[in-house]
Amino acid sequence: MLILLLSAIWLSTPALAQSSSQEYRAYEDALAQGSRHANLWQVGWTSVYAGSLAVNAWQASEASDADDRFDARVGVVKSALALGGMLLDRQPHPAAYREWRDGEDDIQRARRLLEAVAEEERARRSLQARLGSLAVNTIAGLTIAVGDGRERDGAINFATGMLVSELQLQSQPRQATSAINRFQPARVSFGDVHLEGEYAWLVGPSQLGVALRY
Repeated sequence: MLILLLSAIWLSTPALAQSSSQEYRAYEDALAQGSRHANLWQVGWTSVYAGSLAVNAWQASEASDADDRFDARVGVVKSALALGGMLLDRQPHPAAYREWRDGEDDIQRARRLLEAVAEEERARRSLQARLGSLAVNTIAGLTIAVGDGRERDGAINFATGMLVSELQLQSQPRQATSAINRFQPARVSFGDVHLEGEYAWLVGPSQLGVALRY
């Protein structure tokens, strides 16, 4: 009974062969969306850090409480470093999309470009990508905790800084990774005949299918 049920489910799932042109358009859409996302991400976080820098710079000299002035001076350094990072380290999607539009309509070239951008997306979410913010927030927290004798405030500063850094990291575009990961390797054998390719599940509001690429 279970075998018949599984067979029925499998037979009711349409096998859709995805042409190179469809795949090419899917990759183009991923890069276009990634480019828009990257530009919004860049403007948004640059504005956040620029605003934070301005507020901290004002509080560093104008705040009535000495502790607030000390924390603001630490905040100036953190915000300046974060703002510099935003201005110097750009997302790869806009440049990749420009390269896409200026190049030839070649599916192999498209795959290589998407894979390169996807690799950059993964690197930007790796443990190594978190080391810089970990170092900055650790030094800032210790400066307040040890340098100014306020352990609790130092811990809060560290935790808040790491939370903001993680939000920045997780909000980065990941369209290229999603496009690449749609397809998984597949191998089918019929006696002495072996076929290798890739498949991806297609799920819609009223349909379930599988796209084959070989």
